[in-house]
Amino acid sequence: MRRHNINHEDRKENGRSIGRDLAVFSGNANRKLAEAICDHLGISLGKALVGRFPEGEINLQIQDNVRGKDIFIIQPTCSPANENIMELLLLIDAARRASADRITAVLPYYGYARQDRKVRPRVPISAKLVANLIVSAGADRLLSMDLHAGQIQGFFDIPVDHIYSIRPFGAYLSRLGVRNAVVVSPDVGGIKMARAYSKMLDCPLAIIDKRRDSDTQTKVMNLIGNVKGKNVVMVDDLISTGGSLAEAAGVLKQEGAKSIIAVVVHPVLAGNAIEKIMASKIERLIVSDSIPIPDHKRCNKIEVISVAPLLGDVIRRVHSHKSVSSLFAKEFVEA
Repeated sequence: MRRHNINHEDRKENGRSIGRDLAVFSGNANRKLAEAICDHLGISLGKALVGRFPEGEINLQIQDNVRGKDIFIIQPTCSPANENIMELLLLIDAARRASADRITAVLPYYGYARQDRKVRPRVPISAKLVANLIVSAGADRLLSMDLHAGQIQGFFDIPVDHIYSIRPFGAYLSRLGVRNAVVVSPDVGGIKMARAYSKMLDCPLAIIDKRRDSDTQTKVMNLIGNVKGKNVVMVDDLISTGGSLAEAAGVLKQEGAKSIIAVVVHPVLAGNAIEKIMASKIERLIVSDSIPIPDHKRCNKIEVISVAPLLGDVIRRVHSHKSVSSLFAKEFVEA
């Protein structure tokens, strides 16, 4: 069982006052990120008990008074997805029954997002079902980052703030000083993201055309664009088993790429992804902390960029009823 602490006194961060009616809570999915967000906001994480009964059912209690407060519940629905989704739903329900004024579900990573439509007969649209559960539990607003499918916003009948991580990643790439670069999208679905990075870095864009043979296997068909003699920045929203990125990197090397950096927002890293990354032509894999990476899945190729300041800024603006879109990179909004 994990117990969190909160201080309801007013705090100031970067000259902005955080009111007494703001409270942030977290389940067990990524408590480290939640604490970092609270540090950025200048408050403490809300006190909540999120444990298990002997038979495995979730034992949950919010231990602070939340009546009339603006509640933000930080819980990426990463692995174990079903456990983390259930913790999120119970936290929302507990806050609603405790008379919270407004409840915002903050999902830095939205699980089940890849199942956003029917691609075969008799399969569920899981992303829509998860949206229904979140709304039915009592959430008044959703905040998520780099959704795998943008249309998921339309699955909700409540306001959705869909934010992008290009700002912290772009700042990091600028510090690296990548020259003679080309941004590569590893599939046609990521063209919008890749175009935003190419505009930001003021460099060409290339696209890999691939065919998916199964849920875990893909085959590269064509490379659209020129990468010969260039430093490649390959961008994507998530890495699962790592097969697609590893194969794409191999093709890019064959086409004459000088070096390959992969920028991926959500490090799902399922199965033997680490082994594939280590054996691949990828020299550096830059990811966010939207999903915690266990020690046994870390390697010297992986670098983690924190999105806590970005999420903290968005939470501050939502709480203060200020514009959120102004935080997005201009290049991404116009891409």
